[in-house]
Amino acid sequence: MSIRHTAVGLRVLTAAVLTTVLGLALTSCGDDGGSDEAKQGDQGSSAPSAPSPAEKKEEGQPDTAAGEGVDPNAKLAEVRGDGMVMTIHQAKRDPGGFITLQASIKNEGTQSKNTVAWAGTETALLAMNPNSVAGATLVDKVGKKRYYILRDTENRCLCTTGIPPLLAGKTTSVFMQFPAPPSTTTEVDFTLPTFATTSVKISG
Repeated sequence: MSIRHTAVGLRVLTAAVLTTVLGLALTSCGDDGGSDEAKQGDQGSSAPSAPSPAEKKEEGQPDTAAGEGVDPNAKLAEVRGDGMVMTIHQAKRDPGGFITLQASIKNEGTQSKNTVAWAGTETALLAMNPNSVAGATLVDKVGKKRYYILRDTENRCLCTTGIPPLLAGKTTSVFMQFPAPPSTTTEVDFTLPTFATTSVKISG
């Protein structure tokens, strides 16, 4: 074999080796060492989803902000049910066209009481407001009309939420907001699940 043919052969072999090495290097750079499933799992766990409004409510304390400044000694009505007593302190007509009812509920028994039933049975409302007083209603007997708790576009009620089981001897404050009946209506019947119905005078 001539020297010229040997040199050509060496160049071809060298080029083939370099091509193979470069191919392997590019393949290594394109793979981060994990499978597609592992990558998808990493992406899913790197950005946890924000808690829903319902979860936020459950994590926080009962929402009793609207009850601030209410005289706890005022008593418009008192009703009992399931070993508990509810005292209604205020039912006030507000300029915005709604009624805010303030009350306190005491467990007079010797065992803890579950508050789940107070949220009512309306499916959409119950789903967004567990452990609340969303099941409350007002009835205008003169106008022959029932008023349900106010809620926003996502069915979150304008009422106390996140109420834990009520321990024996303990009291919790609650508030509820309803559409206001006509100004000529001065008294309504109030009902909360597990409690008896009572008449309440509207102020304001």
